[in-house]
Amino acid sequence: MSEEKHHHLFHHKKEGEEFEPAPGGGVNEYAYTSETVVAATDDGEYARITKEEKHHKHKEHLGEMGAVAAGAFALYEKHEAKKDPEHAHKHKIEEELAAAAAVGSGGYAFHEHHEKKEDHKEAKEASGEKKHHLFG
Repeated sequence: MSEEKHHHLFHHKKEGEEFEPAPGGGVNEYAYTSETVVAATDDGEYARITKEEKHHKHKEHLGEMGAVAAGAFALYEKHEAKKDPEHAHKHKIEEELAAAAAVGSGGYAFHEHHEKKEDHKEAKEASGEKKHHLFG
């Protein structure tokens, strides 16, 4: 990731950067070079946290699929209750159970989403990417 190049519209000189004219001149006649130093951290901790983040993402997707499946089944049972008035009560009960399962599964997906976000923040801190500012 350190080798990725980010293109910005405005270039501001930062501390530690040296002024160099850009090769070939042209529109961007001047360029700045800088060195980024990342503090050495425990790579094992970073790897563990990113693995947990992926695990929570997988669980989040499973929760989403469960919510969709249960919601679809609830709609099916609602349709069956109208179509089969003789067993309408049974279909209504199954519809309500499926709707409750859909809500529970959606809540689980929401929970896993927040767990994934927490792991993402921890991974940023472990890699030295996260900056600690007093304000902001």
